[in-house]
Amino acid sequence: MISSDFLTYTLGNGIRLIHQPTLSPVAHLGVLINTGSRDEAEEEHGLAHFIEHSVFKGTRKRRAFHVLSRIEDVGGELNAYTTKEETTLHSTFLREDYERAAELLSDILFNSVYPQKEINREKEVIAEEINSYKDSPSELIFDEFEELIFDGHPIARNILGTSENISQFNRDSILNFIERNYHTDQMVISSVGKLKFDRLIKYAEKHFGSAPAKIRTENRKPFDNYVPGNRVEDKDTFQSHCMVGNIAYDVQHPKRVVMVLLNNILGGPAMNSRLNLALRERRGMAYNVESNYTAYTDTGLFSVYFGTDRENFEKALSLVKKEFRMLRENKLGALQLSKVKKQMIGQIAISTESHDDLMLAIGKSYLLYNRVDPLSEVFRKIEAITEMDLLEVANEILDENRLSTLVYK
Repeated sequence: MISSDFLTYTLGNGIRLIHQPTLSPVAHLGVLINTGSRDEAEEEHGLAHFIEHSVFKGTRKRRAFHVLSRIEDVGGELNAYTTKEETTLHSTFLREDYERAAELLSDILFNSVYPQKEINREKEVIAEEINSYKDSPSELIFDEFEELIFDGHPIARNILGTSENISQFNRDSILNFIERNYHTDQMVISSVGKLKFDRLIKYAEKHFGSAPAKIRTENRKPFDNYVPGNRVEDKDTFQSHCMVGNIAYDVQHPKRVVMVLLNNILGGPAMNSRLNLALRERRGMAYNVESNYTAYTDTGLFSVYFGTDRENFEKALSLVKKEFRMLRENKLGALQLSKVKKQMIGQIAISTESHDDLMLAIGKSYLLYNRVDPLSEVFRKIEAITEMDLLEVANEILDENRLSTLVYK
């Protein structure tokens, strides 16, 4: 579980290190970089994700096969992912292989050479990834909804990019993006495992400390011109798919925790969420219905997704809006409020039992806030939420006049 005994250190070049000691024989190490798809220029659309794929294709001292084998030969795993604001490289391994993992992540991050032959092959892989994604309307609609919400802003663009853009990428495209966006003061090494902190510092200094300092001096272009929109698209699908939502609070906003709780009540992962009960359990109208809240640097997004038979679509949408209205108009009773808080506290506590997820969570918190709250502080913030806090946030975010809708029919 998250505890208050996080250990932190900053290298001379600005890279920050955070470590959570455990007793497990399995360890987790990652490098989180505060750079993602929203940092691309228009002609670079898809480049951050393309780099995440290409970073494993060879370094100054290793070919692609040897990059993968270095950690897999000892039973470990190597992976990466890209979001709109982050790029993360991470590994899971036996604790005796800590330095092997640290050295490999450093080699990939700082010494990748991006051979053109490998780049050309990876273009084909990502083109297939894009085609697969286009074949899945329940995935495609999420990205198209963000395009509707953040119309014209870099954060609106999907992470994968377009086949046309990707076909133009080359080694220079990659190196120019990295030079412009990978800053050492925007990097965090996150560790969860059984290792003394002084030894981890030694590994970090040895393998990451020699990278030259690069400090970010420019801020991201803010998003501040939301206009609600509604769009219906004809798709050759068996179901109607729908997204409804609004902009929401950014990562620093004081109402962010209240928004997380409201989202959990409405359409969180539990089967007893209000939307799941209203659409699936009581009426059998949907197999999948969910709500999501994503906080970005300067804005946020709240959305509800559901898929249903065409003849049930209007009824399902009216039920979603009915749940919105009930949360706007009716305060939760003391018992209800206590239950939803307890549910969320339990979900958070259980999630920290996955040490891989814990490593990524503390790394992201340290990257964004330069701190990690212990579970006791997280729980205190949840317990402090009042029924009026929830009512106020519901009236701001679930305001019918501020909602946007995207429908695939």
